[in-house]
Amino acid sequence: MTTAIAHSFTIPPQTLKKNHQPNRKNPMRRTLYAFLASLAFFCAAGMLSSTAADEPKPWKYAPDQLKPFWKSDVVHRESVLFVRDKATGVASASVLFPIEKIISVEDSTGTIVYTAGDDFSHVPGSREISVPANSRIVTKTAADLRRPANSQRHRLTHRDGNGEILFGAKLEYHNMQTWITYSKAKDDWPVAMPSFNPAALPRTLDRLKKGESISIVLLGDSISTGCNASAWGGGAPFQPAYQDLLKQHLATHYDTTVTLTNLSVGGTSTPWGVEQIPEVVKAKPDLILLAFGMNDSAGRSPEEYGKNISRMISTARETIPNAEFILIAPMLGNRDWTVLKHDVFPKYRDQLASLCKPGIALADLTSVWHEFLERKKDHDLTGNGVNHPNDFGHRVYAQVLSALLVDETQE
Repeated sequence: MTTAIAHSFTIPPQTLKKNHQPNRKNPMRRTLYAFLASLAFFCAAGMLSSTAADEPKPWKYAPDQLKPFWKSDVVHRESVLFVRDKATGVASASVLFPIEKIISVEDSTGTIVYTAGDDFSHVPGSREISVPANSRIVTKTAADLRRPANSQRHRLTHRDGNGEILFGAKLEYHNMQTWITYSKAKDDWPVAMPSFNPAALPRTLDRLKKGESISIVLLGDSISTGCNASAWGGGAPFQPAYQDLLKQHLATHYDTTVTLTNLSVGGTSTPWGVEQIPEVVKAKPDLILLAFGMNDSAGRSPEEYGKNISRMISTARETIPNAEFILIAPMLGNRDWTVLKHDVFPKYRDQLASLCKPGIALADLTSVWHEFLERKKDHDLTGNGVNHPNDFGHRVYAQVLSALLVDETQE
C-alpha cells in the first residue's frame, strides 16, 4: 500500500505565523483552518494509487467534454444524487434544464447504463427524474447524508443544528451520484457567461493561434490541487481535474505544447498566495491562473481579498511584465455548513471583476454555482459534501476557462 505524503500539503510555518494569528480570536475561522489542514492529508493520499494492481485506465480526452454546457443542445453526464422518500421508497432529483429527451442514465463510473421504465421515469419537458423503489440506481435518504454531532474527523455542523453534513474524503459522493445525458427542451440559462474575446488576453491568444508553446501557472487552494476529481481519487472513470482538462483541450485545439505548473496547496488563502509569487515567476509563465476565495470566506473581507489578488498581479509583473492573468471566482460551498459565509462570494467576484482589463480576465464560477444551486441541490454537485466540485463540477470549471481561450464559433 502506498503511504500518503501528508507534508506535501503542509502550510509553511512562517505563513501560519503571519496569516493565521487572527484565528486565535475567531473560533469560526479556527474551526475552518483546522478542518482544511487535516483535509490536506486526504488530498495527498487520494492522489496516489493504493496498489500496483489498481492502475487507473487512461482518461480518453474528447473535445465534446469541454463544449460549454450553456451553448450545447445536449448536456453530457450531468451529476445528480437521488434522494429517496423513506415512506414510499421513490427517489427523485432534478437536472439543470427541462429535458426534451433522456439520452442515457449511467452510474458515476460510466460502466452501468440504466433502463427507462425499470430504473427511472421522466415526464418530457420537466427537469425532474424519478427512481422507483426497485431500481438499480443508487439512492440515499436525507438521513444518509448526515452524521451525528462530533462523529466525524471534521466538524461540519449543519446550519439547522441537526447533526453534521456527511464528509466525503475521497469518492464517497462520487459513488452515490448518477450521470444524466439529455437534450434540452428549453435553453433557459440567465447567467451572463464568458465569451471568447481576442482583446481580453491578447498575448496568450496570439501565441496559441500561432501554435507556439505556452506556459501556464496555477496558484490556488485545494480545489485547484484536483481534490475529489475521480482521477485524483483513484476511481473510475479517472477524469482529470479542471486544470488538466484545460491543458489537454488547449494543446489539442491549437496543436501546440502547453506546460502547466500547479503550485496550489490545500487549505490556503490569499495571504499565502501573495507569498508564493516568487515561485510563480520562476516558471516564466505566459498565463497565470489565480484561484482563491473558498478559504478566505471564513472571515476575510472582500476589500482585503481584492487587495491581496491585486498584489499578486503587480508583484508578478515586476518580474514578468507581459504575463496575463485569469482570475477565478470560485464555486460556492455548501450553504448548510455553518463555517462558510456565502454572502462574501459575490463580493469577492466583484473585486476580481474590478481588476479586469486587457491582459486580465475573469472566470466567474461564483455566478454559475449560484444558478446551479437555484436548480439543484448541493449534494448533486459536491465532491466532498462541503467545498469541492465533483467530476461534473471540474468539467464546468474547465468549460468556463476554455470559453475565454477557445473560439467555439471556429469549431
